[in-house]
Amino acid sequence: MANPASPSPDPPQAGDSSPAGGQRREQPRRQIEAFFGVGEAIAQQRELGALFHDLSGRLRAVTPFDSLVLVLFDSARNALGLHLVESSRPSSFAVGQEISLHDTPWSWVFETQKPLLVHDVAEEGPFPAFLASMKQERAGSFAMVPLTTAQRRLGVLMLAAGRPHHYVAEEIRFLHRLAGLVAVAVDNILNFARVESLQKQFTRERDRLQVLLDIASALVSNLARQELFQAIAAALARVMHHDFTSLALYDASTRRLRIVALDFPHASGLLGAETSVPMEASPAGQALASRQPYLADRAALQRYNTPIIRALLQEGVQTVCCVPLLVRGAALGTLNLASRRENAFRPEDVELLQQVAGQVAIAIQNALAFSEIDALKNKLAEEKLYLEEEIRSELNFEDIVGESPALRKALAQVETVAAANSTVLLLGETGTGKELFARAIHNLSPRRERTFVKVNCAAIPAGLLESELFGHERGAFTGAITQKIGRFELADNGTLFLDEVADIPLELQPKLLRVLQEQEFERLGSARTIHADVRLVAATNRDLAPLVAERAFRSDLYYRLNVFPIQVPPLRERAGDIPLLVRYFVQKFSRRLNKPVQYIPVEAMDALTSYPWPGNVRELENLIERAVLLSPGHELRVPMAELRADTAAPRPLPPGAIPLEDSLSTLEDAERQHILRALRRTRWVIGGPKGAASILGLKRTTLQARMRKLGIRRPS
Repeated sequence: MANPASPSPDPPQAGDSSPAGGQRREQPRRQIEAFFGVGEAIAQQRELGALFHDLSGRLRAVTPFDSLVLVLFDSARNALGLHLVESSRPSSFAVGQEISLHDTPWSWVFETQKPLLVHDVAEEGPFPAFLASMKQERAGSFAMVPLTTAQRRLGVLMLAAGRPHHYVAEEIRFLHRLAGLVAVAVDNILNFARVESLQKQFTRERDRLQVLLDIASALVSNLARQELFQAIAAALARVMHHDFTSLALYDASTRRLRIVALDFPHASGLLGAETSVPMEASPAGQALASRQPYLADRAALQRYNTPIIRALLQEGVQTVCCVPLLVRGAALGTLNLASRRENAFRPEDVELLQQVAGQVAIAIQNALAFSEIDALKNKLAEEKLYLEEEIRSELNFEDIVGESPALRKALAQVETVAAANSTVLLLGETGTGKELFARAIHNLSPRRERTFVKVNCAAIPAGLLESELFGHERGAFTGAITQKIGRFELADNGTLFLDEVADIPLELQPKLLRVLQEQEFERLGSARTIHADVRLVAATNRDLAPLVAERAFRSDLYYRLNVFPIQVPPLRERAGDIPLLVRYFVQKFSRRLNKPVQYIPVEAMDALTSYPWPGNVRELENLIERAVLLSPGHELRVPMAELRADTAAPRPLPPGAIPLEDSLSTLEDAERQHILRALRRTRWVIGGPKGAASILGLKRTTLQARMRKLGIRRPS
């Protein structure tokens, strides 16, 4: 046994020509070359085995040895482990062997951080058991040096020679320097391997998270069942090998598992999509019963005598993994994978499959719930259609009641034009139900799911009608404190109903014509053009042709509105519909007013049928509402005196009296002449402090309305 502090032999004197002196002079050069070689090996090698194989070849020229042994410290196990043996002859050292930290030369060198030098194994010394094993290795001497960096202790490096060797001080110093250099190299290689391992682990985790993301995307993309499972199988194939994927749902009524989806792309023809198996006769059933993943090898599969297992075995399947689909404690079925490889599914694969199964289980539960809701919705829709067909007769358009020839003709026109996008002009007296016809056109058109917007042009002052139709920006005029969206914008992709279209002012008619032709307009106070796809239905109780002739209505707008005119018949032309309307209104108001009216006397129905109804359906509706309100019992009490008074012949006038029509005519003529005199005096200037409206004490818009009504136009 030797000590690093032992004195070294005297250095040779100058001029010494002995062989030993020549070797001693050659040794420093070889050590320097060895250090350069070690540095070169460290720079080239990134694997411990290759590094030590290279080192053993370079170091034999410096110090004698036959075996190079590396022992490293494992902090996780708190033990030394034999990590590598590089020997030129057979050795009994077992790589992977664990070495105790007590009473071994390795632990002594590791703990004391001092070298251990044995010049001759045959001599007695400490650690006799280890010396005996070294004798069996036919080693004559060995040197152990600690491998330590500035940060940590790595282990021990041993060089063993087949014959005794006396380690001199210079050789010991070389081994110390060599150990420091090798320690840095080993530490770098271990750190590189650790980083590479972490990188691989990170890559695996990233790939698995990407699989979960891809499967989640597939589950929410509304794919068909087979496409969905092909997407799941493709995503899983990137991180684990498998040949077969299936989904089995549990049927509690039959206690069987039903295969509802299957993906086995390379099979020669496996199974139909609706195969079912008993719970107790399949590995999927075992996984579902235990609510834990179940792995079965080929021997375990052979115990299940079912068509699907026989088919899998015939296809060469070696391993099956079944994972239960669980949602809030409920077991829905299993997700099953199979592989033609043995031991194909590792623990981390099973863990990933459990996460995938959780996603699939939630998607299946949602799909089952949505399927049930959809079935109920379809059932309700069918019932609604049935009830609508029951309560709707051939000519019953929503609230349009009747079956007279005149009404049939008008409704036939509604059916003809509804599906088109053409402009419709409804003509008819006040109270005939033109708005109901407009709604019927909208409800029968492709735009029925969009908005129906109505505007009564006679009920809006002329100065505000433009803003109502087209909207305005904030500050466009006095009082415009906020932005307003017009009716044309609200009716985009829908239907706009313009009632009493004859009352649209002349100055507004060109803008209306433009939006009908170009489908574009600007809000008041804005230069931005707005596009709107609007279908127009117009209505009027006046004859527009005479207004066009009198230039009170633009001819181009009239032709644009008169694309498809429909004449809504007055009630006096459809007397046969009066009994139907009376019964309809009686039922309607009896329910609304909570009255028990059920019976209509014959004389009352005759009186209602023979009355001319100048107010049409609206007048009839108002009369029936009043009659129901005044009826105390089950019989309808119609105010017959009102009907007889209205239908009675006019009484003779006193001598000298002027008929009512003549007096009205005279007053209108007088008003017309008075307005004309004011217009001539102002040279047809209407507005302003010196205009005709100021002279007459009227608003400009009021005077313009009176002029239109009386047919007054400025001479050309």
